[in-house]
Amino acid sequence: MSAKANRKIETIREKIRSFPAGPGLYFMKDSGDKVLYIGKAKNLRCRVSSYFQPGVDLSASRGPKIVEMLCKVETVDILETPNEVDAVLKEARLVKDIRPPYNTDLVDDKTFPYLEITSREDFPGVYITRKPRQKGSRLFGPFTSAKDLRGVLVVLQKIFRFRTCNLNISEDDGKRRFFRPCLLYSIKQCTAPCGAKIDKHEYKKITRDLVKFLRSKRSIILRQLRKQMAEASEAFQYEKAAMLRDRIRLIERLDQRGSPDENVQPEVFAADPTEALIKLRELLQRPEPVRIIEGIDVANISGAEAVGSLVKFIDGKPFKSGYRRFKIKTVKGIDDYAMIAEVVKRRYKYALRGEELWPDLVLIDGGLGHLRAAEKALREMKAPDITIASIAKKEEDIYLQGKSTPLKLSANSPVRKLLQYVRDEAHRFAQHYHHILRGKKMLGNKS
Repeated sequence: MSAKANRKIETIREKIRSFPAGPGLYFMKDSGDKVLYIGKAKNLRCRVSSYFQPGVDLSASRGPKIVEMLCKVETVDILETPNEVDAVLKEARLVKDIRPPYNTDLVDDKTFPYLEITSREDFPGVYITRKPRQKGSRLFGPFTSAKDLRGVLVVLQKIFRFRTCNLNISEDDGKRRFFRPCLLYSIKQCTAPCGAKIDKHEYKKITRDLVKFLRSKRSIILRQLRKQMAEASEAFQYEKAAMLRDRIRLIERLDQRGSPDENVQPEVFAADPTEALIKLRELLQRPEPVRIIEGIDVANISGAEAVGSLVKFIDGKPFKSGYRRFKIKTVKGIDDYAMIAEVVKRRYKYALRGEELWPDLVLIDGGLGHLRAAEKALREMKAPDITIASIAKKEEDIYLQGKSTPLKLSANSPVRKLLQYVRDEAHRFAQHYHHILRGKKMLGNKS
């Protein structure tokens, strides 16, 4: 190893000595400040230092790809998290968004599961799902372990006796009293609303109690289970005690989850875009199908650490490899229009050179002023005619190129939902990058 490489390793080791011993994420970065690899750790200092221990054969223990990566690493940054669960969820989101070249796991569209309660039904069902309903349900999660979630659902069903079937059960259905319930009713794991064994009011109380239990610390039930476990142990009923011990552990693992708002999984809530793309083509009066949509947004707080984002959708679905982040370079203070113009120019200079394809639609997050700023930037570049639109928040007004009057689509319009998805994804990506830049200045600039 050269003297320069030795100095680099020693500098990294010196930095690692100041790392905390708690949970979090670590970011391996090259000389250009590009993230090469993202990992999670229970103990950041121990985990990161294990990559740089003298005399360790990393090729044998972790493979040649890791050795190749470490030759490019110039520095390591960290992001502390409150707990291991938060580290797991943040790692998955950042890997999907940033797509570091040496991460092989978590780069697909697989998502973490939720516990879903269909609260608007007469007799709500309780399910484990990776694809929740668009509306009409209450979500808990995402959970980091699908196996643990399946185990705890069985325990909860024994306690609360809710239904997990997919039957369409209505209180007004008089034929229910002739329906034969399944085995779960016989073994007292379901109250059998399918067979009219319980009325709507009583069943709703069960699901309300379940929601209260999931939102609380669950101390009463855990105290009861611990008491039962102690009694079983004292009576030499060791199998029963072990079973109760396992139930306690599963219920305690209910805390190993995020929240739908803080740990957003946009892939989970995407609708089928086929109808939306057909109607969007008609709306824009385009002779060709709308296949590539790019959404642009900017984020700043009082003008500090301003960033821009670009997300790419192909055939109505996110294409993560096409996502880009921009640290605003030419704009000082708060000027969203100028920031939009900078992002547009920096993004489409490559298409102007013929190095990348032009999108079928550029969607700007904002109102008429934001749309005009993007149009002006493209004119200054002498770009060919491309379709531009913007969508404003709150009113959800859609502005089309060359028109000053907004287009108002109904809330259930497939076109509006698709454009909102692109806009929200651009906004989320910009905000995500902005908060990390503001807190740690660690991810660097890809564009």
